[in-house]
This record gives sequence, structure tokens and C-alpha cells, in this order.
Amino acid sequence: MATVTNTYARAFADAVFDLHLDAAKTLQEAKSLAALVASSDDLREVWLAPSIPAEQKRAVLDAIVAREQISRPVRNFMAVLIDHRRVDFLQPVVRQFEQELNQRLGFAEAEITSSRELSQPERRSLEAEVAKLTGKKVLARYSQDATLLGGAIVRVGSTIYDGSVKGSLERMKEALSS
Repeated sequence: MATVTNTYARAFADAVFDLHLDAAKTLQEAKSLAALVASSDDLREVWLAPSIPAEQKRAVLDAIVAREQISRPVRNFMAVLIDHRRVDFLQPVVRQFEQELNQRLGFAEAEITSSRELSQPERRSLEAEVAKLTGKKVLARYSQDATLLGGAIVRVGSTIYDGSVKGSLERMKEALSS
């Protein structure tokens, strides 16, 4: 599945940059279409049914595109997925597409988990530190986990920066036991 999602996501990102499209608007439209497909069992059944001709599936797509005011490139991207019977990969392709765009635009996606709600100055400070570490602009998603006791854990890609009290206590425990 990873190669399928990567292939389509990269190709769509290439199209966005080759055509000089607004990446944020294109991503939002793709997410909107993916959410629509995820919320409609009937639509998914139509687009996944091998017995329904591709022309009819694209006609349904065109009606949705007109109603939702989705751009031609996003419509064409979805038509490619329909024609190649890859509609069931739409959600992961759109997630990978977002990561591909962020990478090409120089953004690092950070998942920040803290023990409590962080104030705006704390968030800006933490994002500035992550930007220094990664050398990229930061797109942060925040969550809370009271078991951390204090501090925060930052995940950027596969790298984890653990500045939590819980993590510090665990490291001290390991150091004392060895």
C-alpha cells in the first residue's frame, strides 16, 4: 500500500508544482473530497463497483465537482484514482500528499504532546525551538496527556524529543538501576 500511496501522492504534488497551483487550496479540496467519500457508503460503492462503467463513475464525480466547486486538477486526480480502481486508497493518498507538499515547501510536521494546555507564548517558543532543531518552518499539532506530569514530547517524523517529567524520571530510573 505504501508504494501505491507514495506514487499517487508524489505525482499529484508534481502536478501542483508544475501547474503552479495554490498548494493549500488544492490540499483543502482534496481533503474535502476525501471526507465526502469517507462519509458516503453509497458513493464508495459506486466508485468501487467493477460493474459500473468508468464513464458513469466520472459523471458522478463531475456532478460532485460542480456542486462542491472543486478545481479541475483535483477532479482529474480523483478521475485517475477512479480509472485505476484506487478509490479505496484515497484517504492515505491525501495524507501522503499533504506530507509531500509540506516537505517540498520546507515545513516540518510536529506532534506536540504536553501535560496541560499550552499558552500561545509557550506554543510559539516551543515551535521556535523545534524550528531551530529541524531547520524548517513548523506545522504543529497539539494534544494533551496528563500522565506526562509536566513538560512536553515532540515528534517530528520518526524523531522524538522527550522533555517530559515522566521521561526524565524514567531516564533517571534507568541510570540508577544500571
